[in-house]
Amino acid sequence: MTRLLTGIAGFIGHALAKRLLARGERIIGIDNLNDYYDPAIKKARLADLQEFGNLLTLHQLDFADMAALEAAMANDEFDHIVHLGAQAGVRYSLENPAAYVQSNLVGHANMLELARTRQTNHMVYASSSSVYGHAKTMPLSVNNRVDHPVSLYAATKKADELMSETYAHLYGLPMTGLRFFTVYGPWGRPDMAPWKFTKAILAGETIPVFNHGKLKRDFTYIDDIVAGIIATLDQPPADNGAEKPGGSFARHAIYNIGNNQPVELMRFIEIIADACGRKANMEMLPMQTGDVYETYADISDISRDFGYSPQTPLEKGMPNFVTWYKRFYNIV
Repeated sequence: MTRLLTGIAGFIGHALAKRLLARGERIIGIDNLNDYYDPAIKKARLADLQEFGNLLTLHQLDFADMAALEAAMANDEFDHIVHLGAQAGVRYSLENPAAYVQSNLVGHANMLELARTRQTNHMVYASSSSVYGHAKTMPLSVNNRVDHPVSLYAATKKADELMSETYAHLYGLPMTGLRFFTVYGPWGRPDMAPWKFTKAILAGETIPVFNHGKLKRDFTYIDDIVAGIIATLDQPPADNGAEKPGGSFARHAIYNIGNNQPVELMRFIEIIADACGRKANMEMLPMQTGDVYETYADISDISRDFGYSPQTPLEKGMPNFVTWYKRFYNIV
């Protein structure tokens, strides 16, 4: 079994690759190692995969460059695509919208074309809980309308879902979109709150607390995310004309992957501070543009169809991250 995996040097991509490689599967990995955050972290993730030797093939390229993508894939064969690569980050989309158009729209379209022309068995792709915007009904269901994104990042992820629906409808391409809910854990992303807050607390610095702490997030541990991806990967949506999660009648399903346990921001900070063994110094700030008040995943569809059941509460997962962080940066 060979999987083509984009974003392999990213947080989720690295964790998924490691799990699949450990099972003896072959991975063809794509990443452009951009500098949205420190590329040294991405290179360290790739170094962590080198123990798997010949099972791993790496291509450093931008999948938004179709000529480069086709040239790199000319001699590679694969059964499935897991498309996790994207320009991430809600707030950065306010500063550099062009990066999101190029990577998340052009790049996603290129991966759809690659899947179509190679007649790929199944393409699983990353969407985001950001598509729900300021939804007022909780928990957030894949059957909710998501027509009012509050950031360009969210808009591009919704557009990816629409393009995927079209390819499933026109070409019968099996597609599964996964809306991730605030993923955290070892090897996480330095632009996200778990990393930022841990770094600040250990350094005795002040952490910004937006909307005066009146936010809730469905924090999902990386191992639970990987379990959900793998569960969906080998079971493409059926070609039976029945309605799929997300509303499609084609071979396209959309699922939430979350922890189904929203946590208040102040409790989140308390857990990190306890794991660090330090006090958290906080600066209360107003709501940020493009942010949302609450995320809370309805995971009934993925639980019913694949037996998905998150196993890691924040009280266990955050100490795991803090332990990894200290080890990664040699903090005693």
